[in-house]
Amino acid sequence: MIRRALISVYDKTGVAEFAKALRGMGVEIISTGGTASLLREHNVPVTDVSQVTGFPEMLGGRVKTLHPNVHAGILHRRGNPEDEAAIKRHGIKPIDLVVVNLYPFLHEPSLENIDIGGVALIRAAAKNWAGVAVVVSPEQYGAVIEELGKNRGALNNSTRLKLAQRAFAVTSAYDAAIASFFGADRILISSVKSQDLRYGENPHQKAALYGACVKSLAGRQLSYNNLLDASAALALVREFSEPCCVIVKHTSPCGVALAQNPKRAYELALKTDALSAFGGIVAFNRRIDASVAKAMQPQFVEVVMAPGFDRKALELFAKKKNLRVIDTTALAKQKQCRQLRSVFSDALLVQEPDCIVLDEKKLAYPTKRKPTKREMLALRFAFTIAKHAKSNAIVFASDHQALGIGAGQTSRIDAAKVAVEKAKRAGMKLKGSVLASDAFFPFPDCVELAAKICATAIIQPGGSLRDADSIAACDRKRIAMVLTGIRHFRH
Repeated sequence: MIRRALISVYDKTGVAEFAKALRGMGVEIISTGGTASLLREHNVPVTDVSQVTGFPEMLGGRVKTLHPNVHAGILHRRGNPEDEAAIKRHGIKPIDLVVVNLYPFLHEPSLENIDIGGVALIRAAAKNWAGVAVVVSPEQYGAVIEELGKNRGALNNSTRLKLAQRAFAVTSAYDAAIASFFGADRILISSVKSQDLRYGENPHQKAALYGACVKSLAGRQLSYNNLLDASAALALVREFSEPCCVIVKHTSPCGVALAQNPKRAYELALKTDALSAFGGIVAFNRRIDASVAKAMQPQFVEVVMAPGFDRKALELFAKKKNLRVIDTTALAKQKQCRQLRSVFSDALLVQEPDCIVLDEKKLAYPTKRKPTKREMLALRFAFTIAKHAKSNAIVFASDHQALGIGAGQTSRIDAAKVAVEKAKRAGMKLKGSVLASDAFFPFPDCVELAAKICATAIIQPGGSLRDADSIAACDRKRIAMVLTGIRHFRH
């Protein structure tokens, strides 16, 4: 039975209504500082924690609940004769429910926002979950009140356990954020499972998504592979301010285009490699209307992503049962601060994301012929795509459309050959195109191939011992070359 509750919250959303409901069930309310004042304003009878501890709140609220009269009331084991005798001997009353949410360190990291007493209360209640319920978020209030009403003031063991699990997840994330704030030389990962997935990369592998909650507005449940591809597509489409469409297959782009509107961008992106686009992920950086949805009807697409969809577009997409629809409005606001990958079973590789952009002042122009303004636009566009393609990556492009993409090859010349073959298969004209490479040329063979198909400019990081050979090959063929000094490996 819940007879006595301690309520001390930073986020006071819904707490007055929650406390009123508890009082209506005969629960005594103990509270602190601002929470107690708010409850009194809403005519909820409250006992100040200082009356329980016999000691005033002090140090600007830093010390108020850290007292045996509070923690023994929470931590004593119900039904344990020694514990029951101890609290009776010291005149300590049981506390059956702890309602606490913490100072907002996760959103506003500072020393003063490191909660001490709140974390101690949550841990104490969660540790003693068999006898004490702990509530750490306003979103839990409704379900707790509903169950208390059905069970005559009691909570089921399964409910108390789930509440304790959530509580420890909250304190774990809090501790991880604090350790990171202090520059601890360790990785602390704390993410709440947002959804189970149908399976992993293959049907025999279990999988789940932690952290971000990504839901489909229509279509089947998102899969592990859907989410991997969707993340890659969103990362690339966010690179451009112009209306853009990106098509991704197996985490590598197979179609990219810029245009005056999303419909035209989709049509151009699809032309890059319609064969590979089958069953791919299509991402936009503009809101989608019915014209785009109609254009996509003939194509089999696993996922379509955009920062918003109008009603007619959603109605059309809903007719394709296997198509997942993701609104990226919230996702696009999130910034990735680090990338993690597992190696050797239980080890982690951690790095900063590849967010560097080309700096005009740091570009080098080693060839006799310099790129034109149009070529520079195309080179920037192609190099951005190469940054998101799996290494080794070669991209042929115009100033607004990817013409041929070769990615994931074990040699650079093979990547170039794949890009050319894909462009030919799609009927793309490579004469006058530009070439981008994610890393330097170890040999001039890619330059020679570019010359054969009449590409006019090349962009690459440079840094090879044989740079001079590639530069000389460009000069022989009147090809302009730009060296960025930036490599974009993507394994």
